[in-house]
Amino acid sequence: MKKTLSLVMAILMVSIAFGRPPENQYVRISTSYGSCIIRLYNETPLHRDNFIKLTKKGFYNGTLFHRVIQNFMIQGGDPDSKDTLKAKSGAELGNGDVGYTIPAEFRDSLFHKRGVLAAARDDNPKKASSGCQFYIVEGKRFTAGKLDTLEKTRLKGRKIPEWQREYYTSVGGAPHLDQNYTVYGEVVSGIDMIDRIAAVKTDERDRPLSDVPMTITLLNKRECRRLDKILMPKNN
Repeated sequence: MKKTLSLVMAILMVSIAFGRPPENQYVRISTSYGSCIIRLYNETPLHRDNFIKLTKKGFYNGTLFHRVIQNFMIQGGDPDSKDTLKAKSGAELGNGDVGYTIPAEFRDSLFHKRGVLAAARDDNPKKASSGCQFYIVEGKRFTAGKLDTLEKTRLKGRKIPEWQREYYTSVGGAPHLDQNYTVYGEVVSGIDMIDRIAAVKTDERDRPLSDVPMTITLLNKRECRRLDKILMPKNN
């Protein structure tokens, strides 16, 4: 009887462990320049859930990285970029949308370090995000002096926390975007894909001369649990 009970308990524990939902959702962005894996932040649930919803629908598949600026970012997600006529060679892209916006979700702990996923937006006063367009920061490294100047000019006196300054000076990013555009994920694998795309030749509108289409897929629960275990072992 005791052996049977022990076996049942063991099976139950294994079932719970493997049936447990992952702590984070990860997505894979694939292009002809390689692929990357992005962890979506739980701290920004509105943006996370919207991105998951669109990805499940296959919304992003076939859209282009239509705006590319080396040492800054690569931008995509415009539904017009899938339209043969609207996206013909030389046409301006970046005005397509899904008919709604996402309220800003600024968090002091989330900043524009190299590799983050963030939401594009128009010049609306509430800084609400586009319902579909996004960018991934390639960024560049800043000197302490450049950050000081940035605080006085573009940041209008807002101080960059010391721990973020250390990241911007050693790894890089785009600090002038902080608290203006919502950051809601980060590349955890494959950052070289962003570097390769950022280096392509572009026209006067920063559109790549050769189209860069993407496919975005959700990683399954097993893959997400595996990444959680690797990236956040203290929580697993």
